[in-house]
Amino acid sequence: MSLEEEATLSKEEVLRYSRHLIIPEVGMKGQLKLKKAKVLLIGTGGLGSPLGLYLAAAGVGTIGLLDFDVVDQTNLQRQVAFGTKDVSRPKVEAAKERLQGVNPHVKFVTHKVKLTSLNAMEILKGYDIIVDGTDNFPTRYLVNDACVLLKKPNVYGSIFRFDGQVAVFDSQRGPCYRCLYGSPPPPGMVPSCAEGGVIGVLPGIVGTLQALETVKLITGIGEPLIGGLLLFDGLKMQFRKLKLKKNPDCPICSENPTLKGLIDYDEFCGIGQEEEHILGKEWEISPTELNEYMKSGKRAYLLDVRESYEVEICTIENSHLIPLGEIPERMSELNSADFIVAYCRMGSRSARAVELLRQAGFRKIKNLAGGILAWSDDVDPAIAKY
Repeated sequence: MSLEEEATLSKEEVLRYSRHLIIPEVGMKGQLKLKKAKVLLIGTGGLGSPLGLYLAAAGVGTIGLLDFDVVDQTNLQRQVAFGTKDVSRPKVEAAKERLQGVNPHVKFVTHKVKLTSLNAMEILKGYDIIVDGTDNFPTRYLVNDACVLLKKPNVYGSIFRFDGQVAVFDSQRGPCYRCLYGSPPPPGMVPSCAEGGVIGVLPGIVGTLQALETVKLITGIGEPLIGGLLLFDGLKMQFRKLKLKKNPDCPICSENPTLKGLIDYDEFCGIGQEEEHILGKEWEISPTELNEYMKSGKRAYLLDVRESYEVEICTIENSHLIPLGEIPERMSELNSADFIVAYCRMGSRSARAVELLRQAGFRKIKNLAGGILAWSDDVDPAIAKY
């Protein structure tokens, strides 16, 4: 007996999915495949929200929700599975509640954990398809490698500002993520959505495309994006599709792989080394310490390394703006400063500025730990947070 014959649809489900059932390419067989499918969403935020909503509505039988974060007010501009009442709730709990309201016939499994090399294989092995809605390189490489080792398809999506990418990585039929991106970019080179921003509707576009690819994989209809990378430019409203080839020397999916198991992905992406190298405590100052320093009558040159459009949102009084990218050619402007305190939104970009200035010979310089957000929390709550 086939899988689709083992499953049945109730009278209510037939009515609910009727617009699927009358599509020749889907029909009853396709809907039964959806009901039998088990899909894991890694990340329930920007991409995970539309993914969860549409896969639940489509009738995917089991949906796993993996996320260790809580809902933040800054999420609400784009993470449409959540509402104001969900702020501070664990995302997997809020998402499960929302999706159960969409379709009570779906089974939801929550994984309120951070995906690591220690738990990835055990979690992923219970699902048919893995959908990557993450926003950091260590997890993307981890998901890819685990999917290759488990021989599972990985529906990939990424977003930044107005641009998006979608692909299906299936090492059994085409290239994997490492075939496209053999090595991660240098730490801090590619800003996150928290640093660079993302237009609120973009996750809906990219996440919905990921959901479509997932449905196609489950039902076996159409041509999935295996061996292709779909690029979306929201400003130009333009799609481009690139062909991808399997890398014969790929360390994980080639015929002679050098990687036989999962590794330390933070180390692989240089995360630990960057923090140890740049963020030494001797080069940091807390907002409270800086405030006390200036209240005592001492002067500090406040170097704001954010972008000009961020300054329009908020700033610390008497700051001097030199965006991080302009630091190398504008260092001479800092020669007369006795004591420099660099800051940005959260402290990571200003940490890189401090490192650049240290290498140029500046010694009386500190990074404002936690950035202007921490300054708002600890010193001046009138400063808007973003």
